[in-house]
Amino acid sequence: MTTKPNCIIVLGPTASGKTRLAVNIADRINSAILSFDSRQVYKKLNIGTGKDLNEYQLNDKQIPYYLIDLCNIETHFHSYDFIQSYISAFNECETKKQLPILAGGTGLYFDLALKKHQYINIPNNEILRTELLDKSHEQLISFLQSYVAKNTEQADISTVKRTVRAIEIADFLSKQEAVPIPYPSLQPILFGIRLSASERKIRIQQRLMTRIDEGLIEEVASLLNDGISSERLHFLGLEYTFITSYLTGKFDLPTTIDRLQTAILQYSKRQMTWFRKMEREGNHIHWINGNDSLSEQLSEVEKQLKNYPI
Repeated sequence: MTTKPNCIIVLGPTASGKTRLAVNIADRINSAILSFDSRQVYKKLNIGTGKDLNEYQLNDKQIPYYLIDLCNIETHFHSYDFIQSYISAFNECETKKQLPILAGGTGLYFDLALKKHQYINIPNNEILRTELLDKSHEQLISFLQSYVAKNTEQADISTVKRTVRAIEIADFLSKQEAVPIPYPSLQPILFGIRLSASERKIRIQQRLMTRIDEGLIEEVASLLNDGISSERLHFLGLEYTFITSYLTGKFDLPTTIDRLQTAILQYSKRQMTWFRKMEREGNHIHWINGNDSLSEQLSEVEKQLKNYPI
């Protein structure tokens, strides 16, 4: 018997139209959206993050959404903070008998939710990191092996950074137990919007120019005038990094736009890498042609949903 899904996932690269699709699915099945976007959690980051809150108003109906505008820009909102908010939102949807639709492009957040990572609440250990600073990757791996196996058996040692984090976790667990994170057990049906590389490039270029016309530069200027530091805006990435560089005189506008387009395109490639990794790990994604009309995309979704007892 086909397992009954307890959520829908809608994912895709930037500018693919996943919010529009997710909102229309939610409208048809009386559902709610959980935004899986690492920057939409910040208040006042509107145009640059593509919140497009007007899209949640459909046919005179407000589609419920969660995980948007959770904190101020100055707040350092970490993965664990997001997961806590996600768990709360997911449970609220279940209480209201609304099937949650997890929609976005932040692959890391999907990875955490699907795999139920348990150690993201373990704090950084700056003293230990300083001690490990001069060690080679091979030395770090050897050092990690000095801890008991139960604290290292799931460690990711693919890079120096991840090996250091694995040591940090093993060291913490050698002294105390981690507080379990009560993730929901997901039984998802996944939909992904697929676009060719050339189409992604066209859409990214078009959307960036639209955002500039809608006031992206003015949004960043307003944040700087409100006292948000240029360093903080650089940390927030992409649009905020490059427009801040333009406003502080580092680049002229044509150079800014050209470099920003390139950076967004590179980001979209990384997103697709995440999604392919999810597939390799056993998550079946029903891919939808991003060039199809919205009605065609919804028809494909409905065809797939008929196979599940939602």
